[in-house]
Amino acid sequence: MNKGTAIVGFFMSFLAGMFLMWGIAKSGGVDISAEKSASGGAVDHSSALIPVSSEDPSWGNADAPVTIVEISDFECPFCSRVLPTLKKIKADYGPEKVRIVWKHHPLPFHKNARSAHEASVAVFEIGGSEAFWKFHDSAFANRSGLNADNYKKWAQEAGVDPAKMEEALKSKKQAAKIDADMAVASKVGASGTPAFRINGVTLSGAQPFEKFKEIIDQQLAEAKKLVDSGTKPAEVYPALVAKNAKAAPAGKEKGGKEGAEPEQDNTVWAVPVFDDDPVKGGKDALVTIVEFSEFQCPFCKRVGPTMKQILETYGDDVRIVWKDNPLPFHPRAQPASNAAREVYKQKGNQAFWSMHDKLFEIQPKLEDADLKAAAKEFGVPDMVIDSAIKSDRYAEKFEQSSDLATDFEARGTPHFFINGIRMPGAQPFEKFKEVIDAQMAKAKKMVAGGVPKAKVYDEILKEGKSPPPPPKKEIDAAPSDSPAKGSKSAKIVIQEFSDFECPFCSRVNPTMAQVLEKYGKEVKVVWRNMPLPFHKNAPLAAEAAYEVYKQKGDEAFWKFHDKLFASQREPGGIERANLEKFAQELGADMTAFKKALDERKHQARIEADAEAGKKAGISGTPGFVINGYFISGAQPFGAFKKAINMAKKDL
Repeated sequence: MNKGTAIVGFFMSFLAGMFLMWGIAKSGGVDISAEKSASGGAVDHSSALIPVSSEDPSWGNADAPVTIVEISDFECPFCSRVLPTLKKIKADYGPEKVRIVWKHHPLPFHKNARSAHEASVAVFEIGGSEAFWKFHDSAFANRSGLNADNYKKWAQEAGVDPAKMEEALKSKKQAAKIDADMAVASKVGASGTPAFRINGVTLSGAQPFEKFKEIIDQQLAEAKKLVDSGTKPAEVYPALVAKNAKAAPAGKEKGGKEGAEPEQDNTVWAVPVFDDDPVKGGKDALVTIVEFSEFQCPFCKRVGPTMKQILETYGDDVRIVWKDNPLPFHPRAQPASNAAREVYKQKGNQAFWSMHDKLFEIQPKLEDADLKAAAKEFGVPDMVIDSAIKSDRYAEKFEQSSDLATDFEARGTPHFFINGIRMPGAQPFEKFKEVIDAQMAKAKKMVAGGVPKAKVYDEILKEGKSPPPPPKKEIDAAPSDSPAKGSKSAKIVIQEFSDFECPFCSRVNPTMAQVLEKYGKEVKVVWRNMPLPFHKNAPLAAEAAYEVYKQKGDEAFWKFHDKLFASQREPGGIERANLEKFAQELGADMTAFKKALDERKHQARIEADAEAGKKAGISGTPGFVINGYFISGAQPFGAFKKAINMAKKDL
């Protein structure tokens, strides 16, 4: 064979191999390039009952026979205590036998955890798993120092440019990953931290090495049986997770109560279906599945094959009703929803579902040009889609669906109601089938009793539960010397109990701006101070803001307020040097300002606000009392809208 022939032969073999790999990937097979990653890579097991993918930080070989999914919280002391055990697991078993995959689960009462997790996601995005684990070690070694300055320091020590991390954090897209991980934790019943799923077997808490070893050794044996019988190493994890899920019914897994699979909630919710909702399935279906979803969410995409399987299995006995719920941290979700809605308006229901499939097919490529190209396939011109996107033409419809999602506590996407029965997340077909079969039997009894098939869902709505109203708090009117914005004569007063060092208080500020924009002269927001005891800089910051208010009035107070929240992640945070800097920038009398802080002039006034909140039963921040209706935490706009509208009815 001459040299040229050999080269051609090699090249053709290479091409054949590449086409084979491409064919496997396209057919839903193993991601071979990921499978060959031997240290920290991740085979795409996103369709497994406990999903794992390249979006998760990991240690160990991609095709290790045992995968430990660690659900953890950087501020949790028990999560810190288990680190030596995990280190011993790595040393004793090595990356060939064990893979450790991290899932974020910042608990709500750990005030600094969320920001640490967001920073770690940014570090992972830039530097990969190696950088993540270095950041992880620094965070656990300094749990009391979870703040912006340290995040930058730890990022740099992990080999990540702090400026790049800060720039990445501005996108806010890290929240989507954390929320997705928390949804996984909820799905598998991990309510506390640390929680572990070892090939799907539950182990809860900071257990000793021997507890882990018992399960790991047993799973190594199970994995060997599968491989010996012909299962590819990369397919072992989903196979064993599925097997272990069947072997451990709810409440029976190792690890006790914390790890128990949550029981199906059979409460029937009266989720309405509107005439302009896109619908797929039988006109007279016995089972209605209402789907709150959006086009940028990867989990919404993953549940698509399950929805297809449902319709193939049940035919016209099931219908799927689409409700747009574009989440605010997915910047391309609303433009994509506008494009899909415009196709629906121009070309009808069938075209909408084709566009729906196309958008999930091209995800995450959802820029304007991508959306216009997709719509053109269904005969909708570029200029029409461009206009729909730029004018946010269907914003009112999206707001209606978002409000419904808030009312029915449909947090995150996708979220389903099957004849009113809640089903959160991208669950496997078997989970849907269990509920559908029960509802199908119920519907058939209704039809046998004389209810027309077309009226089954209407009858179910009659017995369904409506969302409860917001709780109420009895609280006195705010003192007349409280900072406020909005109309002075407004009959709806929002008392905002907040803390300048609280990250959740910072996150709700855009929502409050939206409230004022929406309701204008109808509402007034009154600031009430509630510095929490574990935020060491919050009391003095509150006193400083009040001194600015006393000197310069409401407008200066709110500007100072904005500067304090903007500085939470900046060098110096809300320490005294920055308090003085911001006051000077606003033209305060600095001699009087410094004296007020030195003498703690407004300490009693700040404490009086906090005491009023405690007396009303408000224990955390932010907390809002709207003409007696109470909202706890950084809730979405829909929660405020609901409370305000109820307050309007009471007038």
